[in-house]
Amino acid sequence: MSDHGTHSHGPVTRVGESADEALHHAIEESHGSHEEHAGHGGIGKYMLVFLALCGLTTMSFFTYSAAWPWRDQPQVGWAFMMAVSCTKAMLVILFFMHVWWEANWKYVLTIPAAMMAIFLAIMLIPDIGMRNRMVSQERALYMARGSDVQLLERASKESPLAEPAGH
Repeated sequence: MSDHGTHSHGPVTRVGESADEALHHAIEESHGSHEEHAGHGGIGKYMLVFLALCGLTTMSFFTYSAAWPWRDQPQVGWAFMMAVSCTKAMLVILFFMHVWWEANWKYVLTIPAAMMAIFLAIMLIPDIGMRNRMVSQERALYMARGSDVQLLERASKESPLAEPAGH
């Protein structure tokens, strides 16, 4: 048996080096490489992302203000808020979940998953768009219609349980 010092248990990874010594060297190397990438832990970047998130939230609230120019087109506001929400989610994922500093293998995981999610959403569009074209008699009997909504609104206005406006 060869003498590798006081820590001679475990497999020898280099000639004359025990597993404990190799582990110690690996820890030192990982700390050194971690310190090189430790720039992502700076408070300044996180404060900038926080301010960007606050600004984006303010932009979302702007869609409900009187200064919003597309008040009569709610679809524009919805699209704008979705874009702002996606941007906020991207900032959180990239910076607070440290994905920005991950290796390039992150694309191997995220791009196919994103493509599959988009594909599945597109595949559901015909089902949602044509859900009322072919229905059974039972479903057609109990299906809600626009006239039902109008009847309910009229009944709620004429309800004896409703409080008079002057009280």
